[in-house]
Amino acid sequence: MIRFLFFFLLISFSALGQFKNIKLAEQVEGVYPPVEPSITINKKNTKNIVAGVVLDRAIYTHDGGETWAETKLESPFGVFGDPAVISDAKGDIYFFHLADPSGEGRSNDAWLDRIVVQKSTNGGKSWSSGTSIGHNPPTDQDKQWPAVHPKKQYLYTTWTQFDKYGLEDPNCHSNIMFSMSTKAGKKWTKAIQINQNPGDCVDDDNTTEGAVPVVDDKGRVGVAWASHGNIYYDRSFDGGTTWLTNDLLIAKQEGGWAMDIPGLSRSNGMPVLKMDMSKGRSHGTLYLVWADQKNGKDDTDIWFIRSTNYGDLWSQPMRINQDEPGKHQFLPWMTVDQVTGYIYIVYYDRRAYDDLQTDVYMAYSVDGGNTFKETKVSESPFVPSDSKFFGDYNNIDAHKGIITPIWTRMDNERTSVWTAVIKQDDLIKKEEPIKK
Repeated sequence: MIRFLFFFLLISFSALGQFKNIKLAEQVEGVYPPVEPSITINKKNTKNIVAGVVLDRAIYTHDGGETWAETKLESPFGVFGDPAVISDAKGDIYFFHLADPSGEGRSNDAWLDRIVVQKSTNGGKSWSSGTSIGHNPPTDQDKQWPAVHPKKQYLYTTWTQFDKYGLEDPNCHSNIMFSMSTKAGKKWTKAIQINQNPGDCVDDDNTTEGAVPVVDDKGRVGVAWASHGNIYYDRSFDGGTTWLTNDLLIAKQEGGWAMDIPGLSRSNGMPVLKMDMSKGRSHGTLYLVWADQKNGKDDTDIWFIRSTNYGDLWSQPMRINQDEPGKHQFLPWMTVDQVTGYIYIVYYDRRAYDDLQTDVYMAYSVDGGNTFKETKVSESPFVPSDSKFFGDYNNIDAHKGIITPIWTRMDNERTSVWTAVIKQDDLIKKEEPIKK
């Protein structure tokens, strides 16, 4: 309890910052509304930033965000959303997504029959036709996320395999799957199940879902996910070949990962796992962030824990949002600048309002998660409508002092995707955090 209070009180609130917001995509008739954005900064060139947007859009800049262009991904396996983009150490960009080989969506049994990754070697201008991962009919493959080796072109991805997506049959199971590539995404290992306890197929609290992997410079892999009101962690010290006999229960997620947020048709607090691979004092530290409603259904909060011993022991949960009780903070995502070791967390925030108006905030830590400050990154609030799909996640990346949060907003029931290209020196002031 003493340690929890210490962490809690060291969080401080900075003056609200204003950063230039950049619209990357907006809803137009006849095209699937833009939601669920992902973003990556080229690890060889910070002026090259690439975003992925549902369903099949890659939006990129080669001049640090001054101008942007867009390309549409195509693949014989289909492109069906859940975009996740990532850069490797050599500057190649990978776009992971769901499959729809028939082009008929849910009406065809081939829908979600695999995970697909497409590669760009020119900063997002053009993409390969795609590589298949985890094809295992008749099961469905969903909600993937990637990681990349800090030094090599080794890629790793985890996702949920459903016996049948959305089926309420108690005999229908969901499990966390893992595959990796040592061939820069050209060839992938046979998918293996890494969790011990399956979930259901409903796509709700008791579904085993939200897996996010990390990998260190020695090829040690960690994965966190949510199920049955718990957050679990598993790891492999041999590059993904063998895993723990029993998953580690590392945190309680009160109320489960699925939650009701006024104005949203659905929302979640799925965990996001990251690791510090910088050369600083926190090298090797694991960080985890999630949202839940342990303080009540009218008070959604963002929580943070860390581990300095590869996941054996974790700190007590620290509340990131430092507002008064009774407001919603939701849909967090986190990144670590692997050059500076600084941590950045982006999330929606309603602390300033008594209605559905929503801002976008970012919390950041320059001391390995001991203390956090918060700043507002959106220029104006928006009001979502639960009659339209808002998406299941946002994203953020940071590299060499450049930070790029990306988020969805909704105005008049129409979605758009926005980012901001923030310089570390403009965000982080020299003052010491407030200590009580």
